[in-house]
Amino acid sequence: MKKLITLLALTLFPLFLMGQLTPVTNHYVLNPLRINPSYAGSRGGLSIAAFYRQQWVGIDGAPQTMSLEVDAPVLSNKLGLGLFVVNDQIGVTKQTEVMTSYAFRISVGSGTLALGLGAGLVATNTAWSDLIVNDTGDDYMLVDSRVFVVPDFSFGTFYSVKNYFLSFSIPRLLGYSFDFDKNKYSLNVEPGNYNYVLNTGYMFPLGQKARFMPSALVSYSPGDKLLYDASAHFILYDRLWMGATYRSTGSVTALAQFAINNQFKVAYSYDFDFGKLGTYSNGSHEVMLRYEFRYKVDVVNPLIF
Repeated sequence: MKKLITLLALTLFPLFLMGQLTPVTNHYVLNPLRINPSYAGSRGGLSIAAFYRQQWVGIDGAPQTMSLEVDAPVLSNKLGLGLFVVNDQIGVTKQTEVMTSYAFRISVGSGTLALGLGAGLVATNTAWSDLIVNDTGDDYMLVDSRVFVVPDFSFGTFYSVKNYFLSFSIPRLLGYSFDFDKNKYSLNVEPGNYNYVLNTGYMFPLGQKARFMPSALVSYSPGDKLLYDASAHFILYDRLWMGATYRSTGSVTALAQFAINNQFKVAYSYDFDFGKLGTYSNGSHEVMLRYEFRYKVDVVNPLIF
């Protein structure tokens, strides 16, 4: 039993911290600020969005995520400020992340270039006492960990012109590994372990009442295989969005968003995994509510989810 608990500790702690700190690209279309701080203020008005995600439904201890995102332009849209708070729970481990975003926009030709930086803190703790001990004498190992707080930073750029956009970002500039002997995290600044994310798309008009937007996202980390997403979305009457995303990891996401009015939007997405994981879970669900306090027709970002 001691070996089993130690194994769980060795796998759960590092995977949670390192894996979750590199944002999963499941819903970057609805929440681009999570992967690129230069999106702050790109909607042209104060925007507040709330997200809830239930991953791998049917599996005990599967990840659950709640997040709140706020961003707005300032100083005649030249600057953008953003804030997002994310609460993740995987099994008995909880993580809370608070990140601020700062974006500066300049005109480049007929388009706009935004440069962004993110800074914040990540707090992690594990409630080992919630686990069930079968062997006597092992319960002394199930002592709750203290709360660990570590800083983090991000960088990103975003260029848009008419119906085209291109973004590049490094969502996490700091890495950490847990030292069980010293009971603390150690800082690792290694560019070779960075996750480089490239995202691009184009909006095609289909008459006066419809549009079509294909997009792609490529995620690369040296030493790991290249990951990519291919997406396609249709926009009808600027109120209804419908689309799907295929991921190289072997999953498909279906997404629908409805604009109740020019300020309030509701979205739902469903992930289905074609791999072995799909045989044990009933997919993943996410719901988004977004309210924009000012509506602007000619937004600077063609990705106007």
